[in-house]
Amino acid sequence: MRSEYESEMVKSGAKLLTATHALSGVERSIRRKLNTYGPVEILAEGLKMLGNSLKVCIEIAVMAADAGLIPVYQDRVAITGTRRGADAAVVLKPADSNNFFELYVREIIVKPRSRG
Repeated sequence: MRSEYESEMVKSGAKLLTATHALSGVERSIRRKLNTYGPVEILAEGLKMLGNSLKVCIEIAVMAADAGLIPVYQDRVAITGTRRGADAAVVLKPADSNNFFELYVREIIVKPRSRG
């Protein structure tokens, strides 16, 4: 992210989080070292069937919940995209990683047509 965008967001009251991806982290290291997939990476690959952007919407909601930046009892909108801009948005009930399967996507607002 450009530093001027980051500064503008923080000035407007946004909280920014930099963290290990909820659906990779240590398991990616295991895959690289032992040449095998663990259950979390298999889950991530399954979510990619809906498109990478939708998988990332779910992932960032978990990361934000883990960091205590969003409550898990209140619906939120997760928006993701690429360098070209936002391309996916969902309404969801967040969950932290310890309760991952409590997360529920209530509505897909928009998602890319391609897997990209």
